[in-house]
Amino acid sequence: MGTTNETLPFFTQFIQFEAKYSDLPSLTFFVAANAVVCTYLVLDHARQYATPPVHHRSVAEYMRMQAMLALLTAGASAAAAIVYLAHKGNVRANWFSICQQFDSFCERISGSLIGSFAAMVLLIALITLSAFALARRH
Repeated sequence: MGTTNETLPFFTQFIQFEAKYSDLPSLTFFVAANAVVCTYLVLDHARQYATPPVHHRSVAEYMRMQAMLALLTAGASAAAAIVYLAHKGNVRANWFSICQQFDSFCERISGSLIGSFAAMVLLIALITLSAFALARRH
């Protein structure tokens, strides 16, 4: 998503329309939220390999994972609204679909959104497994 942009000429090469993720605050939030969650998960994974093996997660780690899921969900939800508008538009608000003109842009933002929802499913599974392990321990 962070490298998504597309430029289309309009009548002449001097006048062009450009679509970038950074033009839409919801997509910028999506990129930032995914970056924070990804960084947290990579650092948490590295920390687990650097410390002696522990076969369970603490309640604090469980809560942090839930916070990361909430952040990921918020970012994906904000982006989903924009992706929907890009594909369908909104006639009442006089917003037209841009995906008819910006094919590559729409394909990339849709792919990023699908990847983020897949990450949410995996994180939900990980949190569920952690919850079972935490409940079994107590």
